[in-house]
Amino acid sequence: MRIAEFDREFVLRQAMLAFMQHGYAKTSMQKLTQVTALHPGSLYAAFGNKKGIFLAAIEQYQADRNQQFTALFCQHKPVLPSLRQYLDSIVNECISGDAMKVCLLTKSISEVEGQDSQISHVLMTNLNAYENALAEQFERAIKEGEIPNTRTAEHLARFLAMGLYGLRTYALTNRCEQDLSQLADDLYHAMCN
Repeated sequence: MRIAEFDREFVLRQAMLAFMQHGYAKTSMQKLTQVTALHPGSLYAAFGNKKGIFLAAIEQYQADRNQQFTALFCQHKPVLPSLRQYLDSIVNECISGDAMKVCLLTKSISEVEGQDSQISHVLMTNLNAYENALAEQFERAIKEGEIPNTRTAEHLARFLAMGLYGLRTYALTNRCEQDLSQLADDLYHAMCN
């Protein structure tokens, strides 16, 4: 049997777009073949089924996001300016309305929770890893005296994650830049004090 040759990252990013736009349940294999420009047989051979494509797309999504996060929160830069820049980038993502700017993890967790334990586990594992990455940054900020040590890094990470999930959800009904920027400012100041 001949192995299909294609740019895996491109295919997975196209699949991500489809899942972000339509959700997991409403993204058909026909839609995936359209957006990836692959034949159904090639998709099935490479990923097994729609669930396999979705899990691979989550992995690619997380790799892309981790690369962005790591670049923004460089170890040699202070944490707070990076946090401010990070919040601004999320506001810009929310304002754009671009489906590729939606968080695939948070969008998918409410859709599949209780329906597919494997997908739910993968999503929760990635969201927990995100929270841990935030906690590492807060730990560094506390250690370097950028923020007071009145709260644990873990608490700050949970609070910020909750705020970002809420901001993204709120932006689905209100894309007013001024409102979203003010909410991001409030979140930032809550982290700093």
